[in-house]
Amino acid sequence: MIMLDANYILRFLLKDNEQMYEISKECIKNNDCMIENEVLAEVVFVLLKVYEVKKTDIKNSLVDFISFENIIMNHKDDIIDSLRVFSDKNLDFVDSILCVKSKKYEIKTFDKKLNKCIKNNAN
Repeated sequence: MIMLDANYILRFLLKDNEQMYEISKECIKNNDCMIENEVLAEVVFVLLKVYEVKKTDIKNSLVDFISFENIIMNHKDDIIDSLRVFSDKNLDFVDSILCVKSKKYEIKTFDKKLNKCIKNNAN
């Protein structure tokens, strides 16, 4: 199994360097690849802040990407739900994960936007 770093995933998604894109595509398409949730959070941050990609485009690209059968992640369904929350609400990605996790766990925060999302999940 291969573990992917954020820059490898970014080259695959953005196709901004043809050589690196081809290398990453070959690897990702032909191997089981593990992605840590923290790495995906970095990918989201870079796409949003550095490349100024719209939240809905980030969600669409990453949901498609991590839905590949050979992409392995912890709690993949929660991450997909978190990407949806991220694109729909005024939350950053990590807070979106916490919002989704609030369906299963009690979340303690002082963040007003996150608390609102948590309360909406309770209803």
